[in-house]
Amino acid sequence: MHTPLDAWIHGWAICRSTPAPVEFRDGYRIDVGLPGHQVRYVLPTYDAELVGGKRQPDTWLKIAGQVPLDPPWQVQPPEYLMTAELTDAAVRVDSSYRLETAQQGSVLQVVVRAEDDSVAARGKAGLAGSWAVFDQIETAPQHRRRGLGRAVMGALSAAAQYAGATTGVLVATEDGRALYSALGWTLSSPMTAAVSRG
Repeated sequence: MHTPLDAWIHGWAICRSTPAPVEFRDGYRIDVGLPGHQVRYVLPTYDAELVGGKRQPDTWLKIAGQVPLDPPWQVQPPEYLMTAELTDAAVRVDSSYRLETAQQGSVLQVVVRAEDDSVAARGKAGLAGSWAVFDQIETAPQHRRRGLGRAVMGALSAAAQYAGATTGVLVATEDGRALYSALGWTLSSPMTAAVSRG
């Protein structure tokens, strides 16, 4: 995998347990096969033939860069492809929480549990060569602003480095971008995401 985008789509497929990406023109196609998400294309540049051609319903598209798209594409809120060198810095959570790290195959998972054993925060990372692709990082609303997102990211980074990865990559929302930037992640490219319902 030569670029962060190449690594991201392979790691995303690992985290989501989808079929492996297949090369499609300059990018990739994944036959996801889920209700509302049948197929996904990930492209490094705008592809007029694909964007303007016939698509099956529930086709998702992710293109590097800011790209204007016309209906039937429904453009989603802005996203950002980001990277960081992985570290093994110590991770701490308040004593009222418990942090758990596990690995199953090429997927790392971190869960932070509250005192009642409910999930307060979580995240995954898919290992793809020297890359670790961070995915589904979330903190429950009632547990936000307590450093749990930072703890999940730190624990995933340390576990991925221990597993042999050197560089992290993720696609962030606008809100997530602020957290990741504060943790030392840098912008690789803005991303345009869109869905066509047929």
